[in-house]
Amino acid sequence: QHQLVESGGGSVQAGGSLRLSCAFSGYFYSSYCMGWFRQAPGKEREGVAVIDSDGTTSVADSMKGRFTISKDNAKHTLYLQINSLKPEDTAMYYCAAVSGVRCEDGGRELALNADFGFRGQGTQVTVSS
Repeated sequence: QHQLVESGGGSVQAGGSLRLSCAFSGYFYSSYCMGWFRQAPGKEREGVAVIDSDGTTSVADSMKGRFTISKDNAKHTLYLQINSLKPEDTAMYYCAAVSGVRCEDGGRELALNADFGFRGQGTQVTVSS
């Protein structure tokens, strides 16, 4: 049974850092793209970063330099390191695993198709100025 559980969110001041974690269970075949997307109130989902089965990563252009995605297969955990947080980063952050999508472009297709794969319940990130 596939399950993804996010943690690590919180309330921080602008300029701070957070590391989000996503513990996953179940075997995800190489066809699965894993990654993070976010959604702020009243806004559309936004791809953040993805990592494919061979470890190739892609971060959304607007977040490059501040967001880093990584995965520890031995620990069955996906990570998202966020540095230099800005108020506009405030959102619910979700991890997801979706098959049959292009695992690139910062996770744009992962975000759009997350409901057709596996996703967690999200972890809230709130950044104050």
